[in-house]
Amino acid sequence: MPPTTNKRFRRRTLRQILGGVRRRVRRAAGRTRSVWRRSLHIQVVTSTLVISVVVVVVLGAFLSTQINQSVIKSRTQSSVSEAFADRLQIADALAPESDEVKAAEGGKVSANPLDDVMDAVTGAGEDGSEKRYDVLILNSASPGRSRASGSVVPQNVPADLRLDLQRLVLKFEYEKPVHAIERIKFPDQSQEALTYVVGGVVHEPSSGENYEVYHFFPLDDEEELLSNVRLAIVVVGLGLVLLLAAIAYLVARQVVTPVRLARQAAERLASGKLDERLKVRGEDDLARLGNSFNEMAANLALKIHQLEELSQVQRQFVSDVSHELRTPLTTVRMAADLLYDAREDFDPMAARSAELMQAQLERFESMLADLLEISRYDAGAATLDLDSVDVRDVVLRAIADSEALAERHTTRFELRLPNEPCMAEIDNRRVERILRNLLFNAIEHGEGRDVVVTVGADRDAVAIAVRDHGIGLKSGEDTMVFDRFWRADPSRARTIGGTGLGLAISREDATLHGGWLQAWGQQGEGSQFRLTLPRSAGVDLKGSPLSLVPPEIEMRRTWRGAMTPVLLPASADGGAHEEV
Repeated sequence: MPPTTNKRFRRRTLRQILGGVRRRVRRAAGRTRSVWRRSLHIQVVTSTLVISVVVVVVLGAFLSTQINQSVIKSRTQSSVSEAFADRLQIADALAPESDEVKAAEGGKVSANPLDDVMDAVTGAGEDGSEKRYDVLILNSASPGRSRASGSVVPQNVPADLRLDLQRLVLKFEYEKPVHAIERIKFPDQSQEALTYVVGGVVHEPSSGENYEVYHFFPLDDEEELLSNVRLAIVVVGLGLVLLLAAIAYLVARQVVTPVRLARQAAERLASGKLDERLKVRGEDDLARLGNSFNEMAANLALKIHQLEELSQVQRQFVSDVSHELRTPLTTVRMAADLLYDAREDFDPMAARSAELMQAQLERFESMLADLLEISRYDAGAATLDLDSVDVRDVVLRAIADSEALAERHTTRFELRLPNEPCMAEIDNRRVERILRNLLFNAIEHGEGRDVVVTVGADRDAVAIAVRDHGIGLKSGEDTMVFDRFWRADPSRARTIGGTGLGLAISREDATLHGGWLQAWGQQGEGSQFRLTLPRSAGVDLKGSPLSLVPPEIEMRRTWRGAMTPVLLPASADGGAHEEV
């Protein structure tokens, strides 16, 4: 494989791996957000935990700082006092009067009084305890007279501290000390130790010599103490956070659990279990909420029961009236047929009356049939007579039934059928009735323009779209159009004698098949109704092979969205031009 191809392959593989990781991260983040949004319990506990962590961290930092400052301040104050006392002792030892006193008392006079004073200042304290610091005495004029205790060397003195001390000497400020906290590595130690260094000057007036005195106070014990304090603060803070989280969990559980039970009860109540009630304990706010919920559920169940009884009475009334009207209607129909057949023997007024009576009887029979069909749906008695048929044949038969009405309205049909069969398990009679209702509706509102009938299919569903180019629908009327006896314009009379139940029955037929009947409309652009049915009975629909919005409207929207107006510079006449 060439090197260039190999590099491309590696880049592509890396991009695929990174893309997979990003997708997993996004899915995990999405699941986390979903759990966070859906759980009030988690929100309360998490919020309490975050606030507790912030409070504990702030308080812990404050306490640690205060304890640190208190311990260091106490140690430095005592160290400065000890260093000052030692410098006084060194100054007394260097004074000439000190040797005269010793001689008068018969004591031994040392060749270098610093030897005696070093033993005094670094030896045991007044209480018998050993001193925990070292002393370095430097004499720049006479290096041989310098002394040091322990393993301290002049290089251990911080440079900045020594410069500050030398500046004090130049200013003749011998009493003012300097100090600093540094990490110093002594010759006998393997690592640096935190040390408090105090420097001062001992001036010998007789000789005019200046002795630089440096005290090295180790802060190991203080550092260990502060480390233990910080560890204790962290442990206590962590325990406090966990305790607060547990308390928040228990408190939130006491509040959230009744709310969750109320939500579950509301869901069961919404699913039709009207006898659902909450168990109420106590007399607190949650108990009153439970009582209110139970009262609401009881009232709602009562109202729903009353509405069901009223609806049942109405359905029974419509069904009974429809059935009872069939017998007198049959008799009236027979008499009307005789009069209609003999109308040529009547005078013109009587003949016209016979024709009008015949037309209104046909409309009345159609309305009665629709009412009976609606009553079957309301009673849940409608069933399907399924058969595997080619939907194209059903469309052709429905168009054949509508051709006579289309000719009277000077409307033509434009068919867009696929070349392959569109087989589906449907009730042939009901689907034909849906298509006839859609075609009649398109003819009535199409204003004599062409009606486009399109059939589409995919692996799971078949769809039929009926498109007219008439007056269209206003916003919100795409769902109201399926209501019973609804009219877009109440003042407009029906031209084909419809009952106002056609689209309502069509939607019920589509729902009975497990399908969809949807409408789209726009004023001045006409309307389109789309019927989508599953190929196999009982299969849930996931989509439709045809778009609800007509393709030309969709293309026009896309074209308008892609056309961005650009304002060109003003022309010579002072106007601006807009170019697309």
